[in-house]
Amino acid sequence: MAQSSSATTMIPVTEQFWSLVDKADRRFSLVRDLPIFGRNRNDLEFHKAFKIYTRLWRMQQENRQRLVEAGMKRWEVGEIASRIAQLYYGQYQRTSDGACLSEAYVFYEAILDRDYFRDTASNSSASAGGQDMVLANKQLRFLARFLTVCLVIGNREMVTRLTSQLKTLLDDCRKTFQEAEYKEWKHVMQEISKFLKADTSFMNKRPLRYNYAFDTPPDSLPPVGPAAAAVTTRNLLLRDSLLCSHYPHEVKFTELTLDTFRMLQCLEWDPCGSFAQQIGSRSNLTDTGPQKTNLLQDLKDPSLPPNPLKTILYRPSATHYLTVLATKCEELPADGILLIYLSAAGDSGVTSENYEKIAGSFRNLGISSSSDKDPSKKEGRLWLGYRANEGSSYVYPCDLIPFTRRPLFLIIDSCNAHAFKSINGEEKGETAAMLLSPISRSPVPPTPGSNVDPTRQQNNGSQFTMFLTAPLQAFCILIGKSSYDFDTDKYVEAEKLFHLSLNDLEAALITSAGLHAVWVEALGDPFLRRFLLRFIFCRAVLALFKPNSQNDGFTPTCLPSLPESVNPGMQICQAAIRRMALFFGAVDQFDLSEMSVQPEQSGDELSTI
Repeated sequence: MAQSSSATTMIPVTEQFWSLVDKADRRFSLVRDLPIFGRNRNDLEFHKAFKIYTRLWRMQQENRQRLVEAGMKRWEVGEIASRIAQLYYGQYQRTSDGACLSEAYVFYEAILDRDYFRDTASNSSASAGGQDMVLANKQLRFLARFLTVCLVIGNREMVTRLTSQLKTLLDDCRKTFQEAEYKEWKHVMQEISKFLKADTSFMNKRPLRYNYAFDTPPDSLPPVGPAAAAVTTRNLLLRDSLLCSHYPHEVKFTELTLDTFRMLQCLEWDPCGSFAQQIGSRSNLTDTGPQKTNLLQDLKDPSLPPNPLKTILYRPSATHYLTVLATKCEELPADGILLIYLSAAGDSGVTSENYEKIAGSFRNLGISSSSDKDPSKKEGRLWLGYRANEGSSYVYPCDLIPFTRRPLFLIIDSCNAHAFKSINGEEKGETAAMLLSPISRSPVPPTPGSNVDPTRQQNNGSQFTMFLTAPLQAFCILIGKSSYDFDTDKYVEAEKLFHLSLNDLEAALITSAGLHAVWVEALGDPFLRRFLLRFIFCRAVLALFKPNSQNDGFTPTCLPSLPESVNPGMQICQAAIRRMALFFGAVDQFDLSEMSVQPEQSGDELSTI
């Protein structure tokens, strides 16, 4: 060992550095190609990669001048930092560890502040050299990656700054990029612009994450009543989730759709207290970059439990989707519940309304379709966006039945969601909890002063998913209230009233007789309890909304059935909707009985905006 160490010291530091760069590149490629699902199965590979990059980063810090003289470029330092940030973000995707997400932000921010790529890349328009184009591409990729991290972490100010830089750099590169390459980056620019147009500041008035300032801390959640508690002795928690969304022309950035983006945040704890103030603003950097010897330093908020795992799939084949699902079920802890969020079109993007028009046209011409012969054949399937043969492109309700050997919480958002009712009663061991979207989206009145066609407001994302992730904003959009209709103080008042309404619904639910065991178990988890209460609110709103005209196609459903005490027609639900409608001056938009008036409310609470 002594001889080996002595031999290493005799090798020039520049040779050691470039040799370590090659080794780090190989290790990075190996880790990058690993699947993003699988509980702890690839942790060793990540630790090896982090260890190599720790050595590499320290070496360039301690020998910066010598390496520069030997030919090391500034952008190469940025490339090392970018690789470290990518490793952190990849680890966040696999573990849902918020500390890894914040560390990815720190390294990307260091690259931005020190202009590791910008100096050379920004001059690419003045030179036709291939090297300048390569560096411009590195800068564009860096900005796109950092944008994704900023979107997920919720730093909208930085998102705006990065979007502006991305546009400026792309404009500078227009003359030097080949047409196909320029169009590809132009498409990325259009994606982020559409994403930000849909995910407005109004949608982010409050964190989508579980935040103690808005959501009841787990230790303070009211327990279910004695009768309900007696139906099960298990204490289950949400441990893992599989999120997948695809619609033709949906709003997305890279592979993060607007719906999965909102659902992703709703499945995480929002850092609180002093820890929250540190994220994105820690100054543990020197002029040479992050001063760290341990890149896996534990920065978790000690007051919060770990986030449930999450895997996002974009346009997977059906076989890949089911492979990931099988892995998650196999690795689910004994006390765990697996959440499946599936939001997709029914038949290659054809909505139920358009499908009926097409089928009707064929029937008028005397042509029969396969769905006429067997209506159930296509009615229940969901298209995940993968273009191949029929068996690889669609997921059917029966595909999920084998996985009901483990506790599942299904959220199906599709015009074909009703078909998943067939799972109920066919489970293989565990009753599946299911929240199913309406068949049709409720009509939305045009926003005052807006030129947006109300029939195209699906660009805001799914209505059902919005009610589950941002229910107050979904309610406002439904009744035609834009973000300009009220200021922050009014929004805070509205949040308080909404929280009061949910508390009333919660009290009615947990004290109800006949509450199914699967819902009792779901109520034991803060995330699932919040989804369930928001579902009850959503169901009541859409059922009582006058334009829906009591059409069941506009109302979401759930299985097993919830107690009658929280049905839309019951006084507790009508009172909750009336409370919100009075505040927004929209009582005339709902079919409410006079019995639902809340006499205990003050005039201030009922002031309209």
